[in-house]
Amino acid sequence: MVTHYFKDYSAILDREMEMKVYGHAGRPALFIPCQDGRFFDFENFHMADVMAPWIESGQIMVFSIDTMDAESWSNTYGDPYWRIRRYEQWIHYIVEEVVPFIQDWTRESNQWDEIPGVMVFGASLGATHAVNLFLRFPEQFDRLLALSGIYTTEYGFGSYMDDVTYMNSPVHYLANMPADHPYIQLYNQKKGVICVGQGAWEEPETTRRIAQLCAEKDIHLWVDFWGWDVKHDWPWWYKQVEYFLPYLLDD
Repeated sequence: MVTHYFKDYSAILDREMEMKVYGHAGRPALFIPCQDGRFFDFENFHMADVMAPWIESGQIMVFSIDTMDAESWSNTYGDPYWRIRRYEQWIHYIVEEVVPFIQDWTRESNQWDEIPGVMVFGASLGATHAVNLFLRFPEQFDRLLALSGIYTTEYGFGSYMDDVTYMNSPVHYLANMPADHPYIQLYNQKKGVICVGQGAWEEPETTRRIAQLCAEKDIHLWVDFWGWDVKHDWPWWYKQVEYFLPYLLDD
């Protein structure tokens, strides 16, 4: 498997950030690690092995990045005003710095003329971030795979709510999205999967709320609930990736 490692300064975050690319060709996919995760988790937790058939065959390239959860979602004793704004900076780092890099790298690797959309995926809090990115920026992200996420900022920020918290809490902003909002048409031109189990350590309540909102607003995301034996853990996420990835890669 072809890999490339990068460490670059982010002007938006005012710090160095690391990234690793897996693959030589194919659709670009942004992997967001679990809570407090690092770019190397994609490899260390063996997701690279699970996805190796698609990566090595040139169907997909994966770009794995660092989280900023320790300064935002996980720092529950810090000031929520500043924590949510640090998270918003990380979101803009992804959209304004990471995505253009991914698109340029993908175009050069595939010798494509068009600017590609990016698939975004993750599990646990990585899924939370992935759904937020897909719903907020459908011009940049054209595929979604979210496994075992929680889709409200209450998980990291409790009852604190201001305009920045609101814009990062999918169950809140999606509930207030008008039925004729142009983003809904964009969502339905793309493919997205939100999946959760109902076994140990899973919290499916906000996924159920997402499913309700999608039905109400005619948003065609695939929201899937797996059984009571399905735990919040890597072995089940491997199975879900193997199950859903062919659907997401099929144009």
